[in-house]
Amino acid sequence: QVQLTESGGGLVQAGGSLRLSCAASGGTFGNYAMGWFRQAPGKEREFVATIAWSRSTSYADSVKGRFTISRDFAKNTVYLQMNSLKPEDTAVYYCAAKHTLLVVTSGDDYDYWGQGTQVTVSS
Repeated sequence: QVQLTESGGGLVQAGGSLRLSCAASGGTFGNYAMGWFRQAPGKEREFVATIAWSRSTSYADSVKGRFTISRDFAKNTVYLQMNSLKPEDTAVYYCAAKHTLLVVTSGDDYDYWGQGTQVTVSS
């Protein structure tokens, strides 16, 4: 049973930084695409970033240059470093995984999801 557990969310002032972690268990995740998505109140879930087994990455335009996704294969963990945070980054952030070698940006294509971690950015 694949399980994803996010951590690292919290309250931060605009311009600050947070690092989210997603620990994966129940499988071998070297050949999984790992992604981060977010959902703000009253809005649909949106893609944030993804990283493939090759460490190829893709980012939403809204976070390019501010967020960095990375992965540690030995720890089965994916990170999302978020810098220069803005109030519009406020959302619940979800980690997702899919068994594929490809870069995957659509949430509908992911098979496994974490429970989410709240990120709140105050102005």
